[in-house]
Amino acid sequence: MIAQIFAIRPEPGLSATVGGAKALGLQVIGSQLFTIGPVSWDPPAADNFGGLLIGSANAIRHAGEGLALYSGLDVYAVGAATAREAEKAGFGVKAVGEGSLQALLDSLTTARLKLLRLAGAEHVPLDPPANVRIEKRIVYRTFPQKLPQSIADRLADGGIVMLHSAAAAAHFSEECSRLNVSKANIRIAALGPRIAAAAGAGWAGVHYADTPRETALLALVRDLCHEQG
Repeated sequence: MIAQIFAIRPEPGLSATVGGAKALGLQVIGSQLFTIGPVSWDPPAADNFGGLLIGSANAIRHAGEGLALYSGLDVYAVGAATAREAEKAGFGVKAVGEGSLQALLDSLTTARLKLLRLAGAEHVPLDPPANVRIEKRIVYRTFPQKLPQSIADRLADGGIVMLHSAAAAAHFSEECSRLNVSKANIRIAALGPRIAAAAGAGWAGVHYADTPRETALLALVRDLCHEQG
């Protein structure tokens, strides 16, 4: 039996995942288990900073009018997709990471720098090097949604569920419990170990990508499908 594959991330990432999977010959069932929206925030003076630290394209999409105050600053982006979103918004991009903000910060060792981090309510803690200072503002948050009964019914037959955040992992687990969906037939494919751990126990298997990139996660899902085949 061909494994069912589910993705439960918010748009526009959900469509990107479905499209990326299709390019690999995989059919993904998409369902938004979260929506994303802005929160009010107090923008500090732009001249206090040497750049913006952005860990998600959602920070660019949802920062609102306050983002325009920093049009003269370069962006330090977690990855290529976030960098593209920053460039679409008119920003120059100073540095692009490989999917980890911590690794990006660790590479900034040559000069003293103060960065304004625009983040979501759920975000990864960072340990900047001694020469880098960070001030943080929360500009968006995710809003959990109920898992549709139609998806729960399909999950009863088992499958692989892609998880892109720790919040998604925890909420998906709670929704399975609420709807009496057996975890024993579901395998988790997570973007990283922290996300995999947030899913908890009881699954048929818990796996995570070797690097925190969408391409690596899709490759993991493809391999899991081949194993089942």
